[in-house]
Amino acid sequence: MIGELSQLITDVLKTLDTHDVLVSVVPTDDPSHGDYATSVAFQVAKKLGMSPMEAAELLCKALSAHGKAELVEKIEVAKPGFINFTLSHQALLKNLSTEHNPSTGLPAGRRGSGQEDSARQSGSCLKAKKIMVEFTDPNPFKELHIGHLYSNIVGESISRLLEANGAEVRRVCYQGDVGMHVAKSLWGLGSKLKTQNVKLEEIEVQALDERAKFLGEAYALGATAFEESEVAKQEITVINKQVYLRDPEVMEMYTKGRQWSLDYFESMYQRLGTNFTKLYFESDAGPIGLQLVKSHPEVFKESNGAIIFAGEEYGLHTRVFINSLGLPTYEAKELGLAVTKYGDYPYDQSIMVTGNEINEYFKVLLKAISLIRPDIAPKMMHISHGIVRLPEGKMSSRTGKIVRAEWLLDEAVARAKTKIDEVKEGQESQGDQGSRVAQDEREQVVEQVGLGAVKWALLRSGLGKDIEFSFDDSVSFEGNSGPYLQYTFVRTQSILAKDREQRTESRNSDPTLLALGSPLNPEERRLLVMLCQYSDIVEQAAQKYSPSTLATYLFELAQLFNNFYQKHQILKEEGQIRDFRLVLTAKVGETLKNGLYLLGIQSPERM
Repeated sequence: MIGELSQLITDVLKTLDTHDVLVSVVPTDDPSHGDYATSVAFQVAKKLGMSPMEAAELLCKALSAHGKAELVEKIEVAKPGFINFTLSHQALLKNLSTEHNPSTGLPAGRRGSGQEDSARQSGSCLKAKKIMVEFTDPNPFKELHIGHLYSNIVGESISRLLEANGAEVRRVCYQGDVGMHVAKSLWGLGSKLKTQNVKLEEIEVQALDERAKFLGEAYALGATAFEESEVAKQEITVINKQVYLRDPEVMEMYTKGRQWSLDYFESMYQRLGTNFTKLYFESDAGPIGLQLVKSHPEVFKESNGAIIFAGEEYGLHTRVFINSLGLPTYEAKELGLAVTKYGDYPYDQSIMVTGNEINEYFKVLLKAISLIRPDIAPKMMHISHGIVRLPEGKMSSRTGKIVRAEWLLDEAVARAKTKIDEVKEGQESQGDQGSRVAQDEREQVVEQVGLGAVKWALLRSGLGKDIEFSFDDSVSFEGNSGPYLQYTFVRTQSILAKDREQRTESRNSDPTLLALGSPLNPEERRLLVMLCQYSDIVEQAAQKYSPSTLATYLFELAQLFNNFYQKHQILKEEGQIRDFRLVLTAKVGETLKNGLYLLGIQSPERM
């Protein structure tokens, strides 16, 4: 809809000989101001030698004379120079019957924003772009914690939004399988095996999550010992070098522990709905990064036996890329990763999703890359999110006081089960037995609701902000929560199912042929306008890398539908009014489901 209105304005501007104007059309917040508005009069006023109000009046007359009655019912000017558009009844109904892509809910063959040339020049046109999105990035030998969970949820949603807008997306994950954290974990693993008098083979037969937990405890033990014992510190330093040299003395424990971690991570990725195209590892990137640093002495300087990047020269901070032992640091490995990823997949853009605690680190890294690979650096983008906090405070994997990703998901699922049981008991007490759900389906629904609660809680706010996670708010069927959106979708499906049970004749499903006997009521019209905005919202969310933009829209749509549902009958109506409201209900349900999918959230048909 924004594309069509933008094109209408652009055509009129050409007749007034006003060129090179970037037209902006936005939905209005207040229906009394129309459905969409533009501030283009402010941009052309000076060129026309008029005030913004005079320019707006001139444009309004020209737009009205230009036609498009099938699109716009009314065009009005509002102080101090805005132009407001009220969509026609025909345009609103036509949107309901437009053919849509079943996987995204976007119109098939839809146009862009109406400024496609400008969008393409600015890099915001996503169609056919090759984009690599790197996210989650956990370290083997450590547990998947809430920070990794947040990165995964954000990265997966951004990937889906980009795909919905025509981009070719490859999801990748970078994992630190070498380094001091591995040495600390191996030291702790050996210590635990010795003190508990068990063998590695005995741990190997335990459940996957138990092995992952064992590794996490081993890391916490090794990290603490490294800080508190000089002897342990020296032993861990030796182990670190042994891993780099692939010393047989540590390789059996290393190889098995690494695989346990990778298997566990994969089980969590599958649970979350993420399938990575490729996994990258520090052990592979390290040698490449080491060689890159050594081959660019004009960029990296020697300092106290180490090789550094003097970030101060660029208004940043200095970081070590090769330590005094001659080993590549995390920074050097990142250089190796950057060139490896581009060699595997010559992308148009590479996006890295991490927590915002390493924002300054990435500024240094991207500057260093720009000096040795200026062809890659402009294509790289770092997107950061905030920290998730629970009432207990900030987590620490070093001390073992972390919020494990699996625990958070399991707890949300358990609370979702309790909530669903409460709703069911309330319905039964009122004599509503509903439809009986098989046990396996019930478990699936509870899992979907629990995960949906967590994902929505982490995506509804803008990226970059820290999040105070609350189970009470997140696992709720009221307010701005995932379960509320899922329950609204279930409501739409329940209405449609009851209609199928009651109906004895076929329903007219073509809204353009539904000649309503009375005008649209305010709730119906507002829903129709909101549904027109969906494809534009998805495009904006992708271009801004902002899942919260879509979440905000979906929440408002759900609120509008529930308000409509409370005020107006659907199944008790007859004829064309009933048919129209059922078509409207189906469209709302379809939009909620598709929008939730783009956020990585599943929509159960029943609860």
